[in-house]
Amino acid sequence: MSLAGWMRLFAGVVAALMAPAWAHAQGYPNKQITQIVVFAAGGPSDTLGRLLGDHVGRQFGQQIVVENVKGAGGTIGMERAAKAAPDGYTIMTQHGSLTAAPALYTNLRFDPRTAYEPMGLINTGPMAVVSRKTLETSTFKELIAWMKEKGDKASIGFAGVGSNSYVCAILLQQQVGVKLAMVPYTGTGPAMQDLVAGQIDLLCDQATTATQQILSGTVKAYAVTSKQRLGGLKDVPSNVEAGVPGLDYTIWNAAYAPKGTPKEVIDRWNEAIGKFVTDPVIVERFAATGTVPFPPEMRSPAAHAKFLEGQFDFFAKLFAEAGLKKEEAK
Repeated sequence: MSLAGWMRLFAGVVAALMAPAWAHAQGYPNKQITQIVVFAAGGPSDTLGRLLGDHVGRQFGQQIVVENVKGAGGTIGMERAAKAAPDGYTIMTQHGSLTAAPALYTNLRFDPRTAYEPMGLINTGPMAVVSRKTLETSTFKELIAWMKEKGDKASIGFAGVGSNSYVCAILLQQQVGVKLAMVPYTGTGPAMQDLVAGQIDLLCDQATTATQQILSGTVKAYAVTSKQRLGGLKDVPSNVEAGVPGLDYTIWNAAYAPKGTPKEVIDRWNEAIGKFVTDPVIVERFAATGTVPFPPEMRSPAAHAKFLEGQFDFFAKLFAEAGLKKEEAK
């Protein structure tokens, strides 16, 4: 066979191998999609996941079923998504605990850095530093003095290792230069209940879920962990106004597919996410919970991937400086 003949044969084989994936992507989706949320039903991650699933499902004309696969700091659900067929029919929504996982756990059976195709960043918002109502402080400056005086006699709740409340608590202690008694909970819901009851002293909670308690006066708020105040919490200082600009930590949510999912499917999801985060009704929902969509220049899969690199590095450095040792995810 001539060289030209061999080249035509090779091109034909490559085209044949690629055809099923291309044809699949072109007809996508033609059946139900499973969307994994790695935390329990009813929390902010679940709420966001269901909003996204409903909106994108209507765009696609297919049902998207949210499945809560919780446990082991979210790593059970993450592994499930990482090992799913890369066909676009299993996707995952997740927040920063994905990028914290490699710095926290020794027993991961997947690599969070390489296991997924980033499909797009969704929304972002700060945490709020709050205390029991009876704490004898009013400003962040007074709170810092109180924490330094009490040390590990003061308690701060958190929703498990690797959670946003855990990361925020670590960062808060680093910025203030203290070590507090860390009190673990199964979620920030139970932690907030104990804070309201005066059983613990402090909590870093998502502004999304802390706003109601702050506005009702059942807890005290000292700062949000962003450089700007929140519209829904206009009386709560930003980290800069509170005098702790280094307490800069925002939660964020994004969507992922298993590695190897066809680019056409990724692009279809990215387009759908763009429509979701620019829907006026969704933007209003975000604002009511202290979050905003990522700007357009950060919403592409490539921008999402670049953002992840910085987040992996952030958590590795934060936990190393805090002297935390990796443990088994349980």
